[in-house]
Amino acid sequence: MRFSFAQSRWRMLVLVGVVLALVGIWGCSGTEDSITDPGSSATGLMSTSSREIQDVMAIQNLHTAKLMAEKDVIGTATTLTEDGRPAIMILVTTNDAMGKLPREIDGIPVRPLLTDKIVAMGKPSKPPKPDKVDHKAKQDTPIQLGTSGGWRYDLANGYCCGGTLGSLIQVGGSKRILSNYHVFEADIVSGGNGRVATTGDYIIQPGLIDVGCNADAAQNVATLVVTSSLPGNNVDCSSANIIAGMVDPSGAILEIGTLSATTVDAYIGQDVKKSGRTTGLARSSVSGLNATVSIAYDNECAGGAAFTRTFTGQILITNRASKFLGGGDSGSLLVEDVTTDPSAVGLLFAGSRSIAVANPIDEVLDFFGATMVGN
Repeated sequence: MRFSFAQSRWRMLVLVGVVLALVGIWGCSGTEDSITDPGSSATGLMSTSSREIQDVMAIQNLHTAKLMAEKDVIGTATTLTEDGRPAIMILVTTNDAMGKLPREIDGIPVRPLLTDKIVAMGKPSKPPKPDKVDHKAKQDTPIQLGTSGGWRYDLANGYCCGGTLGSLIQVGGSKRILSNYHVFEADIVSGGNGRVATTGDYIIQPGLIDVGCNADAAQNVATLVVTSSLPGNNVDCSSANIIAGMVDPSGAILEIGTLSATTVDAYIGQDVKKSGRTTGLARSSVSGLNATVSIAYDNECAGGAAFTRTFTGQILITNRASKFLGGGDSGSLLVEDVTTDPSAVGLLFAGSRSIAVANPIDEVLDFFGATMVGN
Protein backbone atom coordinates (compact mmCIF):
# COMPACT_ATOMS: atom_id res chain seq x y z
CA MET A 1 0.00 0.00 0.00
CA ARG A 2 1.14 3.54 -0.71
CA PHE A 3 -0.29 6.89 0.30
CA SER A 4 -1.14 10.00 -1.70
CA PHE A 5 -1.40 13.59 -0.49
CA ALA A 6 -3.54 16.44 -1.72
CA GLN A 7 -4.93 19.55 -0.07
CA SER A 8 -3.94 18.31 3.40
CA ARG A 9 -5.93 15.10 3.02
CA TRP A 10 -4.61 11.53 2.94
CA ARG A 11 -5.80 8.97 0.49
CA MET A 12 -4.61 5.43 -0.20
CA LEU A 13 -4.75 4.53 -3.86
CA VAL A 14 -3.39 1.11 -4.73
CA LEU A 15 -5.18 -1.44 -2.60
CA VAL A 16 -8.77 -1.64 -3.83
CA GLY A 17 -9.65 -4.99 -2.37
CA VAL A 18 -8.41 -8.26 -1.03
CA VAL A 19 -11.21 -10.48 -2.19
CA LEU A 20 -10.08 -14.05 -2.27
CA ALA A 21 -8.03 -16.11 0.19
CA LEU A 22 -7.62 -14.21 3.46
CA VAL A 23 -6.88 -15.57 6.93
CA GLY A 24 -6.01 -14.34 10.42
CA ILE A 25 -8.74 -11.70 10.60
CA TRP A 26 -11.51 -10.95 13.06
CA GLY A 27 -15.28 -11.19 13.01
CA CYS A 28 -17.63 -8.24 13.35
CA SER A 29 -17.62 -8.71 17.12
CA GLY A 30 -13.92 -7.87 17.22
CA THR A 31 -13.01 -11.07 19.04
CA GLU A 32 -9.74 -12.55 17.82
CA ASP A 33 -9.85 -16.14 16.59
CA SER A 34 -6.21 -16.88 17.36
CA ILE A 35 -4.11 -19.54 15.72
CA THR A 36 -2.32 -21.76 18.17
CA ASP A 37 1.42 -22.18 17.69
CA PRO A 38 2.20 -25.81 18.56
CA GLY A 39 5.82 -24.82 19.32
CA SER A 40 9.14 -24.66 17.57
CA SER A 41 9.36 -28.44 17.38
CA ALA A 42 6.41 -28.37 15.00
CA THR A 43 7.96 -25.87 12.57
CA GLY A 44 8.28 -28.50 9.84
CA LEU A 45 4.59 -29.29 10.14
CA MET A 46 3.58 -25.65 9.75
CA SER A 47 5.73 -24.75 6.73
CA THR A 48 5.08 -25.26 3.04
CA SER A 49 7.91 -27.79 2.95
CA SER A 50 5.79 -30.18 5.01
CA ARG A 51 4.15 -32.92 2.96
CA GLU A 52 1.08 -32.75 5.19
CA ILE A 53 0.70 -28.99 4.61
CA GLN A 54 1.26 -29.49 0.88
CA ASP A 55 -1.53 -32.07 0.79
CA VAL A 56 -3.94 -29.66 2.51
CA MET A 57 -2.99 -26.81 0.16
CA ALA A 58 -3.70 -29.06 -2.82
CA ILE A 59 -7.18 -29.85 -1.48
CA GLN A 60 -7.74 -26.16 -0.70
CA ASN A 61 -6.80 -25.20 -4.25
CA LEU A 62 -9.04 -27.92 -5.70
CA HIS A 63 -12.14 -26.64 -3.89
CA THR A 64 -11.52 -22.87 -3.74
CA ALA A 65 -13.43 -21.92 -6.90
CA LYS A 66 -16.54 -23.84 -5.82
CA LEU A 67 -16.39 -22.44 -2.29
CA MET A 68 -15.94 -18.88 -3.56
CA ALA A 69 -18.98 -19.24 -5.77
CA GLU A 70 -21.17 -19.45 -2.67
CA LYS A 71 -22.83 -16.27 -1.42
CA ASP A 72 -20.97 -14.57 1.45
CA VAL A 73 -17.89 -16.80 1.18
CA ILE A 74 -14.96 -14.44 0.59
CA GLY A 75 -11.87 -16.59 0.88
CA THR A 76 -9.90 -19.74 1.64
CA ALA A 77 -6.42 -20.51 2.91
CA THR A 78 -4.38 -23.20 4.58
CA THR A 79 -4.06 -22.75 8.34
CA LEU A 80 -4.06 -24.75 11.59
CA THR A 81 -6.78 -25.78 13.99
CA GLU A 82 -6.47 -24.61 17.59
CA ASP A 83 -4.83 -27.92 18.50
CA GLY A 84 -2.27 -27.59 15.70
CA ARG A 85 -3.73 -29.78 12.92
CA PRO A 86 -3.58 -28.58 9.28
CA ALA A 87 -6.96 -27.24 8.19
CA ILE A 88 -8.75 -25.31 5.47
CA MET A 89 -9.84 -21.83 6.49
CA ILE A 90 -13.09 -20.57 4.96
CA LEU A 91 -13.97 -16.92 5.49
CA VAL A 92 -17.63 -15.89 5.55
CA THR A 93 -19.41 -12.61 6.17
CA THR A 94 -22.71 -13.87 7.64
CA ASN A 95 -23.86 -16.33 10.28
CA ASP A 96 -26.14 -17.88 7.68
CA ALA A 97 -23.19 -18.73 5.45
CA MET A 98 -21.25 -20.08 8.42
CA GLY A 99 -24.08 -22.43 9.26
CA LYS A 100 -23.96 -23.94 5.78
CA LEU A 101 -20.25 -24.81 5.76
CA PRO A 102 -19.14 -28.45 5.89
CA ARG A 103 -17.18 -29.63 8.92
CA GLU A 104 -14.54 -31.17 6.69
CA ILE A 105 -13.54 -31.34 3.03
CA ASP A 106 -12.00 -34.56 1.71
CA GLY A 107 -11.24 -35.52 5.29
CA ILE A 108 -9.54 -32.19 6.13
CA PRO A 109 -10.99 -30.14 9.02
CA VAL A 110 -12.69 -26.90 8.02
CA ARG A 111 -12.04 -23.84 10.14
CA PRO A 112 -14.76 -21.26 9.49
CA LEU A 113 -14.16 -17.63 10.36
CA LEU A 114 -16.87 -14.98 10.53
CA THR A 115 -15.41 -11.66 9.42
CA ASP A 116 -16.37 -8.25 8.19
CA LYS A 117 -15.71 -7.41 4.56
CA ILE A 118 -12.19 -6.50 3.53
CA VAL A 119 -11.82 -2.81 2.69
CA ALA A 120 -9.03 -0.47 1.72
CA MET A 121 -7.42 1.47 4.58
CA GLY A 122 -7.64 5.23 4.16
CA LYS A 123 -7.18 6.68 7.66
CA PRO A 124 -4.52 9.38 8.06
CA SER A 125 -1.30 8.17 9.61
CA LYS A 126 -0.43 9.54 13.04
CA PRO A 127 2.83 11.45 13.65
CA PRO A 128 5.46 9.47 15.56
CA LYS A 129 5.79 9.92 19.30
CA PRO A 130 8.80 11.99 20.42
CA ASP A 131 10.61 8.90 21.73
CA LYS A 132 10.09 6.95 18.53
CA VAL A 133 12.24 6.83 15.41
CA ASP A 134 10.64 8.97 12.69
CA HIS A 135 10.46 6.82 9.57
CA LYS A 136 9.06 9.76 7.57
CA ALA A 137 11.88 12.22 8.26
CA LYS A 138 14.67 13.19 5.89
CA GLN A 139 17.77 11.31 7.07
CA ASP A 140 21.41 12.21 7.11
CA THR A 141 23.31 10.23 4.50
CA PRO A 142 24.05 7.44 4.06
CA ILE A 143 20.42 6.63 4.85
CA GLN A 144 19.04 3.50 6.42
CA LEU A 145 16.09 1.73 4.86
CA GLY A 146 12.62 0.98 6.23
CA THR A 147 11.96 4.64 5.51
CA SER A 148 9.63 6.87 3.51
CA GLY A 149 10.54 7.11 -0.17
CA GLY A 150 9.43 6.63 -3.74
CA TRP A 151 9.60 7.75 -7.35
CA ARG A 152 10.61 11.42 -7.64
CA TYR A 153 7.78 12.21 -10.07
CA ASP A 154 4.99 10.24 -8.38
CA LEU A 155 2.29 12.86 -8.59
CA ALA A 156 -0.72 13.42 -10.85
CA ASN A 157 -4.08 15.17 -10.86
CA GLY A 158 -3.37 17.14 -7.68
CA TYR A 159 -2.05 14.19 -5.67
CA CYS A 160 1.36 12.80 -4.81
CA CYS A 161 2.23 9.29 -3.67
CA GLY A 162 4.93 7.24 -2.01
CA GLY A 163 5.73 4.20 0.09
CA THR A 164 8.66 2.51 1.82
CA LEU A 165 12.26 1.92 0.73
CA GLY A 166 12.38 -1.62 2.05
CA SER A 167 15.82 -3.24 1.95
CA LEU A 168 19.01 -3.70 -0.05
CA ILE A 169 19.56 -6.47 -2.58
CA GLN A 170 22.52 -7.44 -4.76
CA VAL A 171 21.88 -7.84 -8.49
CA GLY A 172 25.08 -8.77 -10.31
CA GLY A 173 27.62 -6.12 -9.37
CA SER A 174 25.01 -3.57 -8.24
CA LYS A 175 23.33 -2.91 -4.92
CA ARG A 176 19.70 -1.93 -5.29
CA ILE A 177 16.93 -0.68 -3.02
CA LEU A 178 14.02 -3.13 -3.02
CA SER A 179 10.43 -1.91 -2.88
CA ASN A 180 7.15 -2.53 -4.71
CA TYR A 181 6.21 -2.04 -8.34
CA HIS A 182 3.34 0.18 -7.23
CA VAL A 183 5.72 2.35 -5.18
CA PHE A 184 8.46 2.82 -7.81
CA GLU A 185 7.04 2.31 -11.29
CA ALA A 186 3.24 2.17 -11.32
CA ASP A 187 2.94 5.30 -13.49
CA ILE A 188 2.39 3.74 -16.91
CA VAL A 189 0.50 6.53 -18.71
CA SER A 190 1.57 10.03 -19.70
CA GLY A 191 -1.44 11.63 -18.05
CA GLY A 192 -1.60 13.82 -14.97
CA ASN A 193 2.14 14.52 -14.81
CA GLY A 194 3.12 14.21 -18.48
CA ARG A 195 5.52 11.29 -17.98
CA VAL A 196 5.82 7.59 -17.20
CA ALA A 197 8.26 5.78 -14.91
CA THR A 198 11.53 5.24 -16.81
CA THR A 199 14.83 3.54 -16.05
CA GLY A 200 17.23 6.14 -14.64
CA ASP A 201 14.56 8.22 -12.90
CA TYR A 202 15.46 9.25 -9.36
CA ILE A 203 14.14 7.53 -6.26
CA ILE A 204 13.92 9.96 -3.34
CA GLN A 205 13.91 9.93 0.45
CA PRO A 206 11.53 10.88 2.00
CA GLY A 207 8.70 10.24 -0.45
CA LEU A 208 6.70 13.09 -1.96
CA ILE A 209 3.88 12.52 0.53
CA ASP A 210 6.17 13.58 3.37
CA VAL A 211 7.63 16.72 1.77
CA GLY A 212 4.41 18.43 0.70
CA CYS A 213 4.72 17.03 -2.85
CA ASN A 214 7.90 19.08 -3.35
CA ALA A 215 10.66 16.78 -4.63
CA ASP A 216 13.29 19.47 -4.08
CA ALA A 217 12.73 19.06 -0.33
CA ALA A 218 13.79 15.40 -0.56
CA GLN A 219 17.09 13.82 -1.61
CA ASN A 220 17.92 11.57 -4.55
CA VAL A 221 19.19 8.24 -3.20
CA ALA A 222 18.89 5.80 -6.11
CA THR A 223 18.00 5.45 -9.79
CA LEU A 224 15.10 3.34 -10.96
CA VAL A 225 15.53 0.10 -12.90
CA VAL A 226 12.20 -0.58 -14.62
CA THR A 227 11.47 -4.31 -14.61
CA SER A 228 7.65 -4.32 -14.95
CA SER A 229 6.95 -7.14 -12.52
CA LEU A 230 3.25 -6.48 -13.02
CA PRO A 231 0.84 -7.38 -14.44
CA GLY A 232 2.51 -10.49 -15.83
CA ASN A 233 4.16 -11.96 -12.73
CA ASN A 234 3.23 -13.20 -9.27
CA VAL A 235 5.27 -10.55 -7.41
CA ASP A 236 4.79 -6.82 -6.78
CA CYS A 237 8.39 -5.61 -6.73
CA SER A 238 10.76 -3.06 -8.17
CA SER A 239 14.33 -1.93 -7.50
CA ALA A 240 16.67 1.01 -7.89
CA ASN A 241 20.48 1.26 -8.09
CA ILE A 242 21.85 3.12 -5.08
CA ILE A 243 23.73 6.36 -5.60
CA ALA A 244 27.24 6.21 -4.09
CA GLY A 245 27.34 7.65 -0.59
CA MET A 246 23.58 8.03 -0.27
CA VAL A 247 22.56 4.63 1.15
CA ASP A 248 24.22 2.58 3.90
CA PRO A 249 25.93 -0.18 1.87
CA SER A 250 25.38 -2.69 4.70
CA GLY A 251 21.65 -2.52 3.98
CA ALA A 252 20.85 -1.52 7.57
CA ILE A 253 17.14 -0.99 8.25
CA LEU A 254 15.80 1.49 10.81
CA GLU A 255 15.22 -0.20 14.21
CA ILE A 256 16.15 -3.60 12.75
CA GLY A 257 19.79 -3.17 11.75
CA THR A 258 21.65 -5.43 9.36
CA LEU A 259 20.14 -8.61 7.92
CA SER A 260 21.28 -12.14 7.31
CA ALA A 261 22.29 -12.84 3.73
CA THR A 262 20.15 -15.99 3.87
CA THR A 263 16.36 -16.15 3.67
CA VAL A 264 13.82 -18.33 5.48
CA ASP A 265 10.46 -19.77 4.50
CA ALA A 266 7.30 -18.61 6.26
CA TYR A 267 5.42 -20.95 8.57
CA ILE A 268 2.13 -20.56 10.41
CA GLY A 269 2.68 -18.99 13.83
CA GLN A 270 6.08 -17.58 12.87
CA ASP A 271 6.99 -14.39 14.77
CA VAL A 272 7.85 -11.62 12.30
CA LYS A 273 8.55 -7.89 12.21
CA LYS A 274 8.95 -5.09 9.71
CA SER A 275 10.15 -1.49 9.51
CA GLY A 276 8.01 0.83 7.38
CA ARG A 277 7.17 4.44 6.66
CA THR A 278 3.81 4.61 8.44
CA THR A 279 3.74 2.17 11.35
CA GLY A 280 7.50 2.06 11.91
CA LEU A 281 8.84 -1.02 13.66
CA ALA A 282 5.96 -3.43 14.22
CA ARG A 283 5.66 -7.08 15.19
CA SER A 284 3.11 -9.76 14.37
CA SER A 285 2.88 -13.42 13.33
CA VAL A 286 2.18 -15.38 10.16
CA SER A 287 -1.46 -16.48 10.10
CA GLY A 288 -1.81 -18.23 6.76
CA LEU A 289 -0.01 -19.69 3.75
CA ASN A 290 -0.94 -20.30 0.12
CA ALA A 291 -3.27 -17.30 0.09
CA THR A 292 -4.95 -16.04 -3.07
CA VAL A 293 -5.59 -12.28 -3.26
CA SER A 294 -6.91 -10.07 -6.03
CA ILE A 295 -5.75 -6.45 -6.13
CA ALA A 296 -6.61 -3.62 -8.52
CA TYR A 297 -3.87 -1.19 -9.59
CA ASP A 298 -3.98 2.39 -10.86
CA ASN A 299 -2.08 3.57 -13.93
CA GLU A 300 -0.58 6.58 -12.09
CA CYS A 301 -0.90 8.38 -8.76
CA ALA A 302 -4.62 9.22 -8.54
CA GLY A 303 -5.01 7.70 -11.99
CA GLY A 304 -7.59 5.45 -13.61
CA ALA A 305 -7.84 1.69 -13.32
CA ALA A 306 -4.96 -0.10 -15.02
CA PHE A 307 -5.40 -3.81 -14.28
CA THR A 308 -6.30 -6.33 -11.60
CA ARG A 309 -3.79 -8.99 -10.62
CA THR A 310 -4.66 -12.16 -8.71
CA PHE A 311 -1.71 -13.39 -6.66
CA THR A 312 -1.34 -16.96 -5.46
CA GLY A 313 0.85 -18.61 -2.84
CA GLN A 314 1.05 -15.49 -0.68
CA ILE A 315 1.91 -15.07 3.01
CA LEU A 316 -0.73 -13.65 5.38
CA ILE A 317 0.19 -11.81 8.57
CA THR A 318 -2.13 -10.73 11.38
CA ASN A 319 -2.73 -6.97 11.12
CA ARG A 320 -4.99 -6.01 14.00
CA ALA A 321 -6.42 -2.52 13.38
CA SER A 322 -3.66 -1.82 10.82
CA LYS A 323 -1.05 -1.68 13.59
CA PHE A 324 1.38 -3.90 11.68
CA LEU A 325 0.87 -2.57 8.15
CA GLY A 326 -0.73 0.73 7.16
CA GLY A 327 -1.06 2.82 4.03
CA GLY A 328 2.45 3.91 3.02
CA ASP A 329 4.15 0.78 4.42
CA SER A 330 4.18 -0.93 1.01
CA GLY A 331 7.67 -2.07 0.13
CA SER A 332 8.59 -2.99 3.72
CA LEU A 333 10.61 -6.15 4.18
CA LEU A 334 9.07 -8.89 6.32
CA VAL A 335 11.75 -10.51 8.51
CA GLU A 336 11.87 -13.08 11.30
CA ASP A 337 11.58 -11.54 14.74
CA VAL A 338 15.05 -12.16 16.14
CA THR A 339 17.46 -9.65 17.65
CA THR A 340 20.54 -10.11 15.46
CA ASP A 341 20.80 -10.42 11.67
CA PRO A 342 17.20 -11.53 10.99
CA SER A 343 16.50 -13.39 7.75
CA ALA A 344 14.04 -12.04 5.20
CA VAL A 345 10.70 -13.85 4.89
CA GLY A 346 8.69 -11.75 2.42
CA LEU A 347 8.05 -8.42 0.71
CA LEU A 348 4.94 -6.67 2.05
CA PHE A 349 2.68 -5.09 -0.54
CA ALA A 350 -1.01 -5.14 0.44
CA GLY A 351 -3.45 -5.57 3.28
CA SER A 352 -6.56 -4.54 5.17
CA ARG A 353 -7.34 -3.55 8.75
CA SER A 354 -7.15 -7.24 9.65
CA ILE A 355 -4.48 -8.85 7.50
CA ALA A 356 -1.28 -7.99 5.66
CA VAL A 357 -0.05 -9.74 2.51
CA ALA A 358 3.54 -10.46 1.46
CA ASN A 359 5.20 -12.02 -1.57
CA PRO A 360 7.51 -14.88 -0.47
CA ILE A 361 10.97 -13.32 -0.54
CA ASP A 362 12.60 -16.09 -2.58
CA GLU A 363 10.11 -15.48 -5.41
CA VAL A 364 11.05 -11.79 -5.36
CA LEU A 365 14.77 -12.52 -5.40
CA ASP A 366 14.34 -15.07 -8.19
CA PHE A 367 12.55 -12.43 -10.28
CA PHE A 368 15.61 -10.17 -10.12
CA GLY A 369 18.25 -12.90 -10.02
CA ALA A 370 19.26 -11.26 -6.73
CA THR A 371 20.50 -12.04 -3.24
CA MET A 372 19.92 -10.23 0.04
CA VAL A 373 22.61 -7.85 1.24
CA GLY A 374 23.53 -9.03 4.72
CA ASN A 375 25.89 -10.95 6.95
